[in-house]
Amino acid sequence: MLASPNLAADARSLGRTRIKRLVSSCGIEAWFVKDSTVPLITMEYAFTGGATQDPAQKPGVGHMVSGLLKEGSGDFDFRTFHQRLDRRAIELGFHVTPDHFRGALCTLQDNADEAFDLLRTALTSPRFEPADVERTRATVLARLRHASTDPSSLAHRKFLEVAFGDHPYARPTEGSLESVPKIEVADLKSYVRRVIAKDTLKVAIVGDVNPAVVCNLLDKTFGGLPSNAEAVPVAEVIAAKPPQRVFIPVDVPQTVVTFGGPSVRRSEPDFMAAYIVNHILGGAGLTSRLFREVREKRGLAYFVREHLLWLNHSAIFLGSSGTCADRAGQTVEEIEKQVRHIAEEGPAQQELDDAKSYVKGSQQVALNTSSKLARTLLQNQIDKLPIDYFEKQNALVDGVTLEDAKRAAQRLWGEGLLTVIVGRSSSNAAQCTPMPTGTTPPPGADQPDAGPTTPAPAA
Repeated sequence: MLASPNLAADARSLGRTRIKRLVSSCGIEAWFVKDSTVPLITMEYAFTGGATQDPAQKPGVGHMVSGLLKEGSGDFDFRTFHQRLDRRAIELGFHVTPDHFRGALCTLQDNADEAFDLLRTALTSPRFEPADVERTRATVLARLRHASTDPSSLAHRKFLEVAFGDHPYARPTEGSLESVPKIEVADLKSYVRRVIAKDTLKVAIVGDVNPAVVCNLLDKTFGGLPSNAEAVPVAEVIAAKPPQRVFIPVDVPQTVVTFGGPSVRRSEPDFMAAYIVNHILGGAGLTSRLFREVREKRGLAYFVREHLLWLNHSAIFLGSSGTCADRAGQTVEEIEKQVRHIAEEGPAQQELDDAKSYVKGSQQVALNTSSKLARTLLQNQIDKLPIDYFEKQNALVDGVTLEDAKRAAQRLWGEGLLTVIVGRSSSNAAQCTPMPTGTTPPPGADQPDAGPTTPAPAA
């Protein structure tokens, strides 16, 4: 995606004067930013529901739907649909999170009519041909078989089970080896009918197009959808209270540690303080306490990091680390030590100042392409933030005091951790060389475990 110099400008310029709230004649609302730097139109959108709307005994239905909507719709079979996308270089995709069925579209301005019409047919008349369903099912099952022996996947799934018990958030978004074979075409059609509807739709559009044209495209694309979704209510839930620890024996060279616990919801006043203090403990980059103390100083782990995850009906913090079996105990002890320390004493003033600077800078980077901007605008709508939030966010960051950060640290980590360890027992571990201190991690080592939600946007 091409970067736009205009979009890379100060986020405060993306306030009410640039972000327009559009409402089409069919009542479809969108947040829109006109950008003429390149002749592109980018749209991100979401329907409330997501994987929580899968039948309890058939997790993975929404995930399969997301893989099948591009496999043919209306009069277009699989091959014809993809040929039409490819000949116009139209990017069209769908994915499911626990709370939302999401989609993205990117097209050249000249191809907008065809691109949006293909999206319309995908949403309103998916074919779900048996051959396409079985091909998609086989792909999903292959990934699930791999995940069944992957320590990171096992740790993440077990963590969700421990944290959320019998709540829908504990169910795997992509399904399981037991549930996916049971999914029928009727389940897929039922999911589309119940979830994809106008009343829960949120849309963000960035591009070289006029507002009147946007409204026309919105009506043509989404106007024919059902007026109201038929979603099953989802209960509010607080993650299980720490401390708890689970060990899963798997004979693999690297032990994976996943840890977390209850967190602060996006709507709560303490959220910004929690977001900032979490960056101090385990955020991105090489300056977090966990990276410095666990990996850099002691060489205990190949990677270690942590992030906040906020959902419609809950919130958790979630971290992960990779080490060798004979250092796993020390790694967990050091992580718990650092968590206790920041919970009891909070951050230092310099750490807080540095974290504020990072957060404000990262918010600028989150807007430097049309796709990033559209994604952020959509997330702000999902989070029920005001349309002029870009104008306010730096002041919210600057307003976090040391006392606020200390209070948030105590709330996040005062009870300890839910911890899942997957790997060899230390007594049976083969010789393993830990990551030397002061070295660069291997490619991808500092990436978080793949989770069931979209990556958390800048606060």
